[in-house]
Amino acid sequence: MKTTIFILLSHLMLFLFLGCNQQSSQSESSKANIYPKGTFGYDLQFLEKYFKDLIILTHQDARVLISPQFQGRVLTSTAEGREGISFGWLNYELIASERVQPHIHAIGGEERFWLGPEGGQFSLFFQPDSAFTIENWQVPKEIDTEPFHLLENSEREVRFEKVMQLTNYSGTRFNLRVNRTIRLLDRGNVRSLLAMNLPEGVNMVAFESENKLTNTGENTWNEQSGMLSVWILSMLNSSPHTMVIVPFRQGNGKELGRVVTDDYFGKVPADRLILQDSVLLFKADGQLRGKIGLSPQRAKPVAGSYDAGNKVLTIIQYSLPEGKKAYVNSLWEIQQEPFEGDVLNAYNDGPLEDGSQLGPFYELESSSPAANLQPGASLTHIHRTYHFSGSEKQLSKIAQSVLGVDLQRVKRAY
Repeated sequence: MKTTIFILLSHLMLFLFLGCNQQSSQSESSKANIYPKGTFGYDLQFLEKYFKDLIILTHQDARVLISPQFQGRVLTSTAEGREGISFGWLNYELIASERVQPHIHAIGGEERFWLGPEGGQFSLFFQPDSAFTIENWQVPKEIDTEPFHLLENSEREVRFEKVMQLTNYSGTRFNLRVNRTIRLLDRGNVRSLLAMNLPEGVNMVAFESENKLTNTGENTWNEQSGMLSVWILSMLNSSPHTMVIVPFRQGNGKELGRVVTDDYFGKVPADRLILQDSVLLFKADGQLRGKIGLSPQRAKPVAGSYDAGNKVLTIIQYSLPEGKKAYVNSLWEIQQEPFEGDVLNAYNDGPLEDGSQLGPFYELESSSPAANLQPGASLTHIHRTYHFSGSEKQLSKIAQSVLGVDLQRVKRAY
């Protein structure tokens, strides 16, 4: 009997000893997981302190981090697990303050859902009869601070819904429903969507958002009432060696119009916007505020950027339906042509007149056509984001195939 008790006590002590060691090991392991700033692991640990119900889509080493709390926003992504580069720009100071800012709660994020137009007589960002000034500009709360309702999520896909009622500058009330689905793409998807084989050894993360806009009201949206559009904006980390790459359609200027709108915030200097054959190169170093835009007549359904320092090629691909020419105009003025806006935009952040700066970051943006919708009708806009990392030779093959440009040529434009 004594022997049996002794054996049981021995086993119990051994179990407790191993258990304590295991807990200690796990604790040490947890403490050891301190990720440097700029990695996905760092951003995840930071955001978990302030945001609730974060969702991570995963496939192999690819990760996409999403917040239902902020409109199903993609906060950031990576191609190489927690240790990999984090691609989305985040406003750490504002997030940590836990204070909601007026005008826009600019927390950042790699891909966010907005609605256009921003300016003009059909604007969603200005109250009726107000002056088009920064003091009067206000992002609607439905696309700024309110959550989207989570419908369903799995390892590689998540679906959201939001019912809204918005009023534009002209006083038109819009009743609408937004359905937003985000999918993580694998190499097979990418091979099919970009019509190319990826070089061996290239790391990647790719995702798409499918954004459906439905008129749930009783009136048709038209040129007299104003029309909405889906507007997708990607805030990405800039570097001293980042260049936005925008292929465009060549042709007669009288038929297609000017190649690029380059004077949103004053004309972009010639050394920062370079036209080479059928490609525009726009510096995205976060050092000088500027924005460019392409019309549906000039744009192609792809654009991208190259960060030569980190050897990262980014590509966006978006819906560009044939024959659609009516796109909302977001200029801050009463417009002569409110439906001759851009389908593609790129923005480079920089210091304001008072020396302050939100970023640095840069943006790649796409818009749907103006939604001429009868009651119950819908419009869907798809926006895809691809990040590839590898050797410059490998990435140049992708850039040449998809964007029509060699990366050595891009680097010479710095």
